[in-house]
Amino acid sequence: MTYETLEVRADGPVGWLAFNRPEAGNAIDARMFVELEAAWAELEADTSVRAIVNTGNGDSFQTGLDMKQLSTDPGALRASSRQTREFALRMTSWHCGVTKPVVAAVNGTCAGGGLHFVADADIVIAAEDATFLDPHVSVGQVSAFETIGLLKKAPMEPVARMALMGVHERLSAARAHQLGIVSEMVAAEALCDRAGSVARRLAEQDPAALRAIKQAFWNALEAP
Repeated sequence: MTYETLEVRADGPVGWLAFNRPEAGNAIDARMFVELEAAWAELEADTSVRAIVNTGNGDSFQTGLDMKQLSTDPGALRASSRQTREFALRMTSWHCGVTKPVVAAVNGTCAGGGLHFVADADIVIAAEDATFLDPHVSVGQVSAFETIGLLKKAPMEPVARMALMGVHERLSAARAHQLGIVSEMVAAEALCDRAGSVARRLAEQDPAALRAIKQAFWNALEAP
């Protein structure tokens, strides 16, 4: 498949999925909604790929829904609203049932819906200058899936504070690391190299064992 909003490639046993709308902070438009599901499926089906790195091109990792497009495109707004209302989001590796380990390499700004990809990654590495925020409440929206997902990684109080404070609360990479949202910080220029190195180490493990471990974690988190 040819992608307009993503860069998808395989480098040996490591697959790469990079958000590729740097001029828009890598925000998710209607096209990216479609392409994300296809890209995850492509990387999952590629038997040569045994681990996946998810990152962003340009100065931002991912800044959530493209509000500019949604404000001018009723069709895109309806589609986005339906997916949220029906719990039918198909954006992240977890949404799409990817069984291979996923490393999120967070560069620059991660905002709003971008937090989905952090919450749903198996390992998160951040550049030292990365920042995390949830602006939903500041634009009259309710934060739900993203911040609930982060409760798998971090204590409730700082996650709630971020959701309730909106644009007035921005977590640094150091604070995110302290809270357990991020497992490692590296210099910005070393981010992709480090994420690729971790992914290659993962690719050396038995894929059946990795799949079973990941499934066990999912089942435990979803169980009542």
